Amino acid sequence: MRIIPVASGKGGVGKSLVAANLGVAFAQAGQRVVLADLDLGASNLHLVIGHRAPELGIGTFLNDIRSDFSRVIVDTDVPGMRFIPGDGEIPGTANLKVSQRNALVKNLLALQNSTDILILDLGAGTHQSILDFFLLSGQGIVVSAPAVTAILNGYVFLKNAVFRLMYSVFRKGTNAYAYLEAARADVTGKTRQYIPQMLREIQKIDPQSYERFRANQAHFHPRLIMNMLEDPKDADVALKIRRSCEEYLGVSIEHLGVIYRDGLQDTALAARLPIVIYKPQSLLSQAIYRIADKILQGPEEKLELGIAEINGSFQEAAMEAEIDFENKTEYVEELLHSGALTQGDLLETVKSQQLDISKLKRENNFLKLKLTQAMSQGFKP
Repeated sequence: MRIIPVASGKGGVGKSLVAANLGVAFAQAGQRVVLADLDLGASNLHLVIGHRAPELGIGTFLNDIRSDFSRVIVDTDVPGMRFIPGDGEIPGTANLKVSQRNALVKNLLALQNSTDILILDLGAGTHQSILDFFLLSGQGIVVSAPAVTAILNGYVFLKNAVFRLMYSVFRKGTNAYAYLEAARADVTGKTRQYIPQMLREIQKIDPQSYERFRANQAHFHPRLIMNMLEDPKDADVALKIRRSCEEYLGVSIEHLGVIYRDGLQDTALAARLPIVIYKPQSLLSQAIYRIADKILQGPEEKLELGIAEINGSFQEAAMEAEIDFENKTEYVEELLHSGALTQGDLLETVKSQQLDISKLKRENNFLKLKLTQAMSQGFKP
C-alpha cells in the first residue's frame, strides 16, 4: 500500500484540491484508493469531492478508539475510492493524545490488504501529530504556491519534519539527544547550526545514533508540487526550496510538477465535483493526471535519489510550466470564442488576480521590513 501524505505548511495553497483530485485520478487508473481527511479541526475535504456532510468521522473514532474503525470509512460516487471524513466540529481533534494518534495510525496501516493507495490530507502547520502522519511515508508531498509566505512555510514544514525525525531516532539518555536538546534551548541563535553541521557533530559524539538516523533518513525523500501558478517564471521559486533544503537540511526533494490557477476550480467546487470529473480536459485536470502518472510509474519506495534524477524532475517541471502557459492562453481564447467564458468572467478573473498581486506585494514589503530590522540588529542569516 502506497501512503501519500499531502501537506502544505500554510493554508490556502490548494492542498485539499490536490489530495482529492489525485485520489480520483488514481481510482480512475484502477487503483483501490482511500482518501482520509486528517485536517483535524478544519475538515472540509468532503466538500471538494462532493460528499454529503458526514454523520460519522475520525472524531467519532477518536472519542472511542476501541470502536470499529471501519464504520467511519464510506464509499464515494467515484468507483474505487473510499473516504474517511474528518470532524471539524468536534473540539480537540486537532491536538491528539499519544494513544489516539497511535490508534489512528494502527487502523490506517491495517487498510493495506484492501487498499492500493492511502492519501492523507493533512492540516496546515507543523503540529507534532501532522509531522508524524507526514513521516508515515518517506515520499510525502508538500504543496506550495509562488507566494513568498507559502515558500517560506513549505521550507519550515520540511525543517520541522527533519527535526521530528531526529527526535524519533535519538533516544533519551544518548549524547545525540542531549545535543539536540541543547541546540533547541539555545534561543539566542548565537551558536545556530544547520542540520548538516549538527549531524557532523553528532557523528563525533554519538556514532551509533548518527548511523540510526542516516538509515532512517535514507527513506526520507519528500516531493514538491507548485500550485496556483500564473506565469512560467513562478515555477522558478521551487529552486529556492530545493537549495534551502539541500544546504540547510541536508534533504533532497523531487519536483512532481506544476499546476496553474484555474477559475474553473471554483465552478467545480460550487457544483460539488472534483475538477478532474467536472472538466477532465481542463488545464488543471491535465496537470493532476500528469502528476498522478508520475507517482504510479515510480517505485513505492526510494532509498536514494540521484543528482541526475533530481535535476531531471526540476527541468521537467520548468518545461511543463512553459507548455502549460501556452496551452492556458489558447484555452482561454477557446472559452471566449465558444461563449463558455464571457468577457465579464474574464474581467472578474483579472480583478481577482490584481487583488492577489496586491496581497503578495504587501506580504513581500512586510518581509523586507522584517529582514531590514533583523539585519540592523546584527542578525546574520
